[in-house]
Amino acid sequence: MKLYLIIASLLFGQFFFAQEVSNNPPPKIWSLEDCITYALENNITVKDAKLNKNIAEVDYSKAKSSRLPNLFGSASQSFSSGNTIDPITSDFVTDQIHSTNVGINSSVTLFQGNQISNQIKQNKLLLEQSVFQEEVEKNNIVLNILETYLQTLYSKESITIAENNLTASEKEVLRAKARLDAGTIALSDFTEAQSQAATNKYDLIAAKNDYQQYIIDLKQLLELQPMEDLEIETIDENMDLINLELNKRTIYNKALNFLPEIEASNLNIAASEKEFDIAKGGFLPTLSLTGSLGTGYTSINNTTFSDQFDVNFNQKLGLSLSIPIFNRKQTKAAVQTARINIEKADIERQTTEKVVYKKVETAYQNALSSQEQVIAAEASKIAAEQSYKLAQKEYELGGLSTTDLVISQNTYTNAQQNYLQAKYLNILYHQLLQFYQGNNIKL
Repeated sequence: MKLYLIIASLLFGQFFFAQEVSNNPPPKIWSLEDCITYALENNITVKDAKLNKNIAEVDYSKAKSSRLPNLFGSASQSFSSGNTIDPITSDFVTDQIHSTNVGINSSVTLFQGNQISNQIKQNKLLLEQSVFQEEVEKNNIVLNILETYLQTLYSKESITIAENNLTASEKEVLRAKARLDAGTIALSDFTEAQSQAATNKYDLIAAKNDYQQYIIDLKQLLELQPMEDLEIETIDENMDLINLELNKRTIYNKALNFLPEIEASNLNIAASEKEFDIAKGGFLPTLSLTGSLGTGYTSINNTTFSDQFDVNFNQKLGLSLSIPIFNRKQTKAAVQTARINIEKADIERQTTEKVVYKKVETAYQNALSSQEQVIAAEASKIAAEQSYKLAQKEYELGGLSTTDLVISQNTYTNAQQNYLQAKYLNILYHQLLQFYQGNNIKL
């Protein structure tokens, strides 16, 4: 009976364990494309740029509405005593007066030096610019994701290298201990092997810490919660080297036609030119059409409230012309400022083009250099690996000192790190050149 109970408890335990595993699926593996798509939808910098675009839409709508007439209603109730003027009949009386006034009035600007039209055009340009500014922020997030993703992969592979080095150095400590006990090596050789193992353990801890730091950076770009797990997808080890069929001038020209910051700079110049037109409009007169409807009641009149509202009903229609003569040089200063801002906007455009050219030039030169470094680093890694394996065999046979073995291992480690760095830099610059040509980033 006891045996049956034990078997039953084991079966139930396995069942509940399976249920727990099924209820806790493994964490999602994020590809680069997954990270980019998610970040574009959730990153707060992108959301802030979208809100700026929404504000520009509101400003554009408000500017268009400035062509429309306004409409205001008014109502007042007053009491006066003694010598006063009847607010309805305008008669001079000496009495107590209760009066009521209601009315509506409206005005519309017929001409204002084309300032309204130019303001609408400027706000439309600013709206278009905000669309491109949003694209600029999206591109920045894409590039940040790309760089951080590759750095994370680099640090992840560095952990593997550090783990392998630690395993190898721990085995070497055991061999050194056996040789020390056999009296074939000095104590200093054994302690040097221990020191190398401790150094490799330190490097492993540092590599894991670097990996976690990059994971934190990537999670912040994705706007993930701090406690949420994040595991990224590895990439194909056998990636082709960069095929630079295009020269950097061709890539630069494509970048000028593709990157939104270029068009945003051009729109900034156009908006500044409209600001100049708006400022010049201040020298011209303003013509407005005004109108109002009103009525009222006064207590000194013996007729009823409704009769007075009917009798006192009035309508007004008029034109108002305002001619600027001297406003303490405010308009002149506004025109000069607007002219300076046009020049500043043009300089900003030139600066943007210079920045783009520098980015393309840097990515192109680094791409050329990195693909050569990949070839050299891979050859160095293979040679260092063979040399380290030979050194291990010689050490086992007692034909090599611990110092020489440590040097061989460090040489191999450095060769691995150099190859790893060259590989990911090659991938990074290849993707940057694809990006500057308007192509999608994908691994």
